[in-house]
Amino acid sequence: MNIYSYIALIPLLPLATFLLLGLFGKKYFSSISGILGTFTLAVSAFISLAVAYSYFFVNGKVDGVFQQIIPLKYTWLTFSPNVSIDMGIVIDPLSVMMLVVVTFVSLMVHIFSLGYMKGEERFATYYAFLSLFTFSMLGLVLSTNIFQIYMFWELVGVSSFLLIGFYFEKPSAVAAAKKAFIVTRFADLGFLIGILILSFHAETLDFQTLISRLTDTQSTQLMGITTASFMGVSMLTWGLTLVFMGGAGKSAMFPLHIWLPDAMEGPTPVSALIHAATMVVAGVYLVARLFPVFVFDAAALTIVTYVGAFSALFAAIIACTQTDIKRVLAYSTMSQIGYMMFALGVSGKGGEEGLGYMASLFHLFTHAFFKSLLFLGAGAVIHLVHSNDMKDMGGLRKHMPITHITFLIACLAIAGIPPFAGFFSKEEILTAAFHSNKLIYVLAVFTSGLTAFYMFRLYFSIFWNKEAHLHGEHHGEGTLSMKIPLIILGACALLAGFVPIADWVTSDGIALETHIDIVFSILPVALAIGGILLALSFYKTENSKSDKIASSLNGFYQAAYHKFYIDEIYLFVTRKIIFNLIGRPAAWIDKNIVDGLMNKMASGTAVISEKIKGFQSGKTQEYALYFFLGIISLSALFIYIIK
Repeated sequence: MNIYSYIALIPLLPLATFLLLGLFGKKYFSSISGILGTFTLAVSAFISLAVAYSYFFVNGKVDGVFQQIIPLKYTWLTFSPNVSIDMGIVIDPLSVMMLVVVTFVSLMVHIFSLGYMKGEERFATYYAFLSLFTFSMLGLVLSTNIFQIYMFWELVGVSSFLLIGFYFEKPSAVAAAKKAFIVTRFADLGFLIGILILSFHAETLDFQTLISRLTDTQSTQLMGITTASFMGVSMLTWGLTLVFMGGAGKSAMFPLHIWLPDAMEGPTPVSALIHAATMVVAGVYLVARLFPVFVFDAAALTIVTYVGAFSALFAAIIACTQTDIKRVLAYSTMSQIGYMMFALGVSGKGGEEGLGYMASLFHLFTHAFFKSLLFLGAGAVIHLVHSNDMKDMGGLRKHMPITHITFLIACLAIAGIPPFAGFFSKEEILTAAFHSNKLIYVLAVFTSGLTAFYMFRLYFSIFWNKEAHLHGEHHGEGTLSMKIPLIILGACALLAGFVPIADWVTSDGIALETHIDIVFSILPVALAIGGILLALSFYKTENSKSDKIASSLNGFYQAAYHKFYIDEIYLFVTRKIIFNLIGRPAAWIDKNIVDGLMNKMASGTAVISEKIKGFQSGKTQEYALYFFLGIISLSALFIYIIK
């Protein structure tokens, strides 16, 4: 039987686990909930690898081009003969790569959590939430319909809310979960409006049909959406920009990034899952899925380019000043997602022009391994030190040799040092930027140097520098279940760059010829090494060099340390402007006019009722009197009218 017959099991197994553990886990499966969740995820990951092998090496390619296969599809809701919500599964290079990434990283997180979360009172609930999130993300990447992807998009938001706020007894975790939920809901409103604009003009919700109609220069749908405009901007640009708004919210792009650092309040393995390879790359996946349409609109693609490039640089600067290791990694994630976004923005369609598209998804692939490794390594450190602050760390290489080596591999990978995975994908991005937009290239190269600096600032502060004072009994690196994922991900961070993504995931389904230009690589590698050496000088041993630099840049350093006061600006706008100028007047109108009118009507009715209730005394004689008086009055009126 064809392997694609089993593909529905990939998302359905985590869904079944969620239902089982969510309903009965605490009572019946408390001790084995972790094993159960991990086993089902392992089966999903195995099927994903089998699908990837079958697609890429056996029957996915026809006449040298990878085909789009839809093994499952049924109509759920029909709005008109041409417009319906079809629930289905799509198999193409993009979805297959995302299947492997999501299931593999989720499996590593499941295994790591067996030791990290051991002893938690809500252990079964934790694994239920992990399964729900994984199901939601798998449903998102397999969607055949733009509204189907929106439904799973929202479910991803709900499950991330549950995971970020898992420690609900902590006010900071509750606030972080609400912040993530609210910010992404605003972004998702834009996404929904964008869906309505595109689907209205394309007269379909189906991805394949929508892309076909909006990229066919002879189609009436493309002509209609490009000629229709609002405020001088075509509806195609509006639709794509609003869709990108949803992606920017989920991927924490500026200025919708404020939820990401606070989301670190969730358990560290959750950060590895949500903020490394899955939810935060959903925006990149969305733009890549609609990339053939984005290519048709230079304005929308320019917005993607510059928002991505600015986000990458902005986050890298902030990461250089943070002392919470999870927040450093959070801003690092924002920066790397920015890399993926502007790579899509500088890309063309087909052949060498499509290098940026391939490079973006190549970096998504490699980033999944080294960033999840960094988060899990940080989790192992926090598990030992019981603190997130770098000031409480130092010299931990002696206590955590495996974590030390694997964390170093991940830092070298993200810094772009050959032959680690990040080097290959970053070089492709820089090459695409160099040939398309020199300004973006300069920003990208400078950002790569900053990345090397802040990551090795983190590395040296944790594993070298001063000697940390470990209080009480400590358990070294944790359990075997915590070490195995670190070793596996370390190997992936070292070797993933050699995976021939260019042969599989391209903008037109045709293998792309790529090569590494040694001369071109000199500048970014030199900047990365310079950043590492600068971090070595400042942080390998305890000294005051970094403090002196911070003092000399006091105003700028303080602004960066306080995240350029973006949170404060949002609070000012919401509290002082929206609440005061909109919220309070609206509340006054609601209380005094709307409620007041209803209250007056009610009290008036009560007064009138009180006055006339005597007419309903229940006395037959009075009713007879009223009856005869009525007859006499009507008779008099009738006589008056006749005269």
